[in-house]
Amino acid sequence: MSLSVITLAPTTGGSPAGLLVALHGWGSNAQDLASLAPYLNLPTYQFCFPNAPFSHPQVPEGLMWYDLGTQEGLPASRHALLDWLPALAQQTEVPLTRVILAGFSQGGAMTLDVGVRLPLAGLICLSGYLHPSVKPLLGEQTPPVLMVHGQQDPVVPLSAAQQADQALRTGGVSVEYHELPMAHEISPPVLVLIQTFVTTLLKT
Repeated sequence: MSLSVITLAPTTGGSPAGLLVALHGWGSNAQDLASLAPYLNLPTYQFCFPNAPFSHPQVPEGLMWYDLGTQEGLPASRHALLDWLPALAQQTEVPLTRVILAGFSQGGAMTLDVGVRLPLAGLICLSGYLHPSVKPLLGEQTPPVLMVHGQQDPVVPLSAAQQADQALRTGGVSVEYHELPMAHEISPPVLVLIQTFVTTLLKT
């Protein structure tokens, strides 16, 4: 299964200091997150925004990583990302250890699901949750995680983020966790947290 991807090169014109890969949410598409790239103030990074492989049943031009009710499609999306990310690292000559995987909502859940299986620099889960099947895989080898969630999120309950945070910590994962006064969204303070997390991890 191939993934269509929006790629934004470093605005400096040089080789990328690292890669930031971001996975959109259920019913959205890559363009949604790609529009935020200019506001992250990461000019030396290459951004990659893959489209989920499955069409959303109700939203025109909307996509999904898997069906929320049955989880049909989850294994296929997982394998597609696990194949694509190492190939991306080879193609860009940026090692996986300088790749940060991020995701919003369902994309955040996919980020934790895929990220626990690869030697990435870090993971960013925004308004997301943890698949129960991931818990046995957690350990000190899991990349550091930034989790941000809205206190008034009407889509993914705050309790889901709190439970994910606890599970990650219990599994020995380094977690930076924030609850913000917002709904199911990426607000300007979230962009600042992302920028700080990325530059601190990769020291650029």
